[in-house]
Amino acid sequence: MTTRTLVSLAALAMSTLAMTAVAQEKKDVSKPEMNYQAGSSPLADVPMYQSTNPKAPKMTQAEFDRARQIYFERCAGCHGVLRKGATGKPLTPDITLEKGTDYLKVFIAYGSPAGMPNWQTSGEMDEATVDLMARYIQHDAPTPPEWSLADTKKTWKVTVAPKDRPTKKMNSYNIENIFSTTLRDSGEIALIDGDTKEIINIIKTGYAVHISRMSASGRYLFVIGRDAKINMVDLWMEKPDSVAEVRIGLEARSVETSKAKGYKDKLVIAGAYWPPQFTIMDGDTLEPKKIVSTRGMVVGTQEYHPEPRVASILGSHYKPEFIVNVKETGKTLMVDYSNLDALKITEIGSAPFLHDGGLDASKRYFMVAANNSNKIAAIDTKDGKLAGLTEVGKIPHPGRGANFTHPKFGPVWATGHLGDETISLIGTDPKKNKQYAFKEVAKLTGPGGGALFVKSHPKSKNLWSDAPLNPDPKISQAIVVYDINNLDKGFKTLPIAEWADLKDDGAKRVVQPEYNKAGDEVWFSVWSAKNKQSAIVVVDDKTLKLKKVIKDPRLITPTGHFNVYNTQHDVY
Repeated sequence: MTTRTLVSLAALAMSTLAMTAVAQEKKDVSKPEMNYQAGSSPLADVPMYQSTNPKAPKMTQAEFDRARQIYFERCAGCHGVLRKGATGKPLTPDITLEKGTDYLKVFIAYGSPAGMPNWQTSGEMDEATVDLMARYIQHDAPTPPEWSLADTKKTWKVTVAPKDRPTKKMNSYNIENIFSTTLRDSGEIALIDGDTKEIINIIKTGYAVHISRMSASGRYLFVIGRDAKINMVDLWMEKPDSVAEVRIGLEARSVETSKAKGYKDKLVIAGAYWPPQFTIMDGDTLEPKKIVSTRGMVVGTQEYHPEPRVASILGSHYKPEFIVNVKETGKTLMVDYSNLDALKITEIGSAPFLHDGGLDASKRYFMVAANNSNKIAAIDTKDGKLAGLTEVGKIPHPGRGANFTHPKFGPVWATGHLGDETISLIGTDPKKNKQYAFKEVAKLTGPGGGALFVKSHPKSKNLWSDAPLNPDPKISQAIVVYDINNLDKGFKTLPIAEWADLKDDGAKRVVQPEYNKAGDEVWFSVWSAKNKQSAIVVVDDKTLKLKKVIKDPRLITPTGHFNVYNTQHDVY
């Protein structure tokens, strides 16, 4: 028997053992989790430094380029840009070369108990692609460039200077009831008049706008794309449009403005996924002023992390502080912006993988999901400390969450979950309901996993939840609603996609309930592919009846939408 044959048999035996282990221990990674974690990264097309590792398996340049694209489209969200680990395990050559190609192919194909999706058996990748990726992750990771203040300033444009902008509102729109709707795949937002349901303007932005935030005055709208481009929109203009823009990195998710007394509209902050840092800008022009890195040590283990991404950011109503959540290290940074030349940062540790969240009804406590730790951290924005850390369901994803008064537990904040069908209710009143404060007081049963957003309103008796990433179209194309005063009765299901009456076979995923200013309408995006028809559906909050369907060929892949008044005042 030849040496080559012995090596082949050994590799086959190792693969068989690995496959058996997976079969025995495999914990299913749900389709919603896979859909969420495999979000495309703008870094797929960014020029990068590529080193050559002589020990790595051979790859042609074309193979390497293709594998790199797949990695950033499907894998970087879990394993990180540098492959040093994020919510997923590290995939650096010191680990992967020792495992070998055959061993790696098994785990890519079949997944792992730790949460690795089963890419081949799920149909997401074929055998050739699995082989390609097994070889690719044994090479040194290509490194994206850093992004400096000089790089940021090169992208900064003021298209309408402050001195040339209106001194008063120049249109007849009810600005407080305008909706900013993300048109994900066209790189635009739609401004929609909430009163007439007519489109006011379609504005070019960065790719896949992640969030819209309002200035404290309610005049300026700020949006940020996944490609880290920010647009500043002046709602006082005769036809509201972008007046300034800047790019603060290569990939990003969050933007916010200063809200504290004496600082309203003065500053803007944005957080990047790559490089891991945040940028503070002038509130009138987006001129970049200060960049702060978030690289550092992980809460608990105190291990250094080279790529802690900036997730959600909120402006404090109590102090001149930005509340900056750093994903991988599990830290909330209270950034005192009163003196940018002597910046003070208070570091509050909770749990790794901080992602999204929102304020409680009192606007004192920031409730943020540590999603892959299955926890909600309550940050006291007045006293600057961790008020509570609550265990919830699998992969909480609240958006901003939902606030309402529970008949028994008093004020609560709600979150849905990507990984299970539950909605967790957490008490938020340590004064009058201390026994329930920052504890999971109830768990509602929803239609299935894959929820991204829950929503309520102070003037409503309803709690809404979507599930756009659920694999069952009956669930992803509908919305569920609970009566807050009768939660034990369960939910009602409304066929939102059916009401949209779209004529093609698009995905028709229903996403992100959002109230109008009055709190008597709820808006939903019916989200299909770029080449399919989509729509906005408006429902009467009291009767739960269809009120309006907004259809327009310019509504390309609508996803998130944000009401100006509710966003400005953190009403959810």
